[in-house]
Amino acid sequence: MIIVHHLNNSRSQRILWLLEELGLPYEIKRYQRDPKTMLAPAELRAVHPLGKSPVITDGELTLAESGAIIEYLADRYAAGTLIPAHGTPQRLRCNYWLHYAEGSAMPPLLLKLVFNRVEHAPAPFFVKPVARGIARKVLRNFVDPQLKLHLDYLEGELGDSEWFGGDAFSVADIQLSFPLEAFATRDGLDAGYPQLSAFLQRMHARPAYQRALQRGGEYRLG
Repeated sequence: MIIVHHLNNSRSQRILWLLEELGLPYEIKRYQRDPKTMLAPAELRAVHPLGKSPVITDGELTLAESGAIIEYLADRYAAGTLIPAHGTPQRLRCNYWLHYAEGSAMPPLLLKLVFNRVEHAPAPFFVKPVARGIARKVLRNFVDPQLKLHLDYLEGELGDSEWFGGDAFSVADIQLSFPLEAFATRDGLDAGYPQLSAFLQRMHARPAYQRALQRGGEYRLG
């Protein structure tokens, strides 16, 4: 039995979605973030030394990292339906998105979250103006331009296809769901990104996505 070590409001939600798309039986072991630090509880370190989510166990295997988990599950259980065959150009494109989502798209989103918190965090009156000034400068001069760069790139990639992997829905779309939902929540998707907005609507309308939400529980990216 596959066990998903599921942290609330985290990347592990897309693992539940993939399992629902595959129609596989699985169990959920739930963990809650610390409400003050928003960090995962120490109990997750008993599963994986980094104490982060997602992590799955499948028999004797324990596996972390979203891209690795998604590729493993798709290769083992998807029977060629959600991931292209090895050695094909389609597989190369799919692998690119599996790595891009975490390696390129997520860092500026994490910086946005961190510097927004710095800007609004409680601080002594003589420190607060300096901290806010630094945070705003970093956001304005680096983080926000990087977010726009990635959004423009992703919007352009959907110009010729409804899905990132090509003509058919694939694990590439599942992997990109988290950064795109985070983009929409933290930075907004205005009228300049109609392709991305339509992608999110298609994604949210999938029955498997809805089932994953029901099983995973409340899901908010603040």
